[in-house]
Amino acid sequence: MTTARRVLIVMGTLVMGYAVTGALTDHDVKFGVLLFLAGVLVLHDGVLLPVMIGLGVLVGRFLPARLHGPVRAALVVNVSVLLVGLPLALGYGRVADNPSVLPRHYGWGLAGILAVTWLVTAIVILVRRRAGSLTPRAEPPARRRGSAG
Repeated sequence: MTTARRVLIVMGTLVMGYAVTGALTDHDVKFGVLLFLAGVLVLHDGVLLPVMIGLGVLVGRFLPARLHGPVRAALVVNVSVLLVGLPLALGYGRVADNPSVLPRHYGWGLAGILAVTWLVTAIVILVRRRAGSLTPRAEPPARRRGSAG
């Protein structure tokens, strides 16, 4: 393990310890907030993380290697955007007697972000393909008789 990684782990642990200590000792923090944060942690580690790992495995299994990076990046962006934007697009929290709550057409915005993400992904793939086809391939080194390897 590199020194930088160790330093980051220690710093992250200290920051999380400070946050937990602050949340538990602050009298203004309600129990519901702590319960919500615990639920977010469980949902992230128990649902979102396995879904993302599964999508990454499927991309690795069914797509060519040159597409792995761009498609995985697009999936991370899309899942994150869907996680935040889908409740708004579905209208959760909209109140009939208060039109200022969720006043926009969030479904169109969500669809636009998803479309732009995949358009950029397609452009990246095409640019990489074009750049790869323009560069000459290196010849593998010739093997000599009697050399190991």
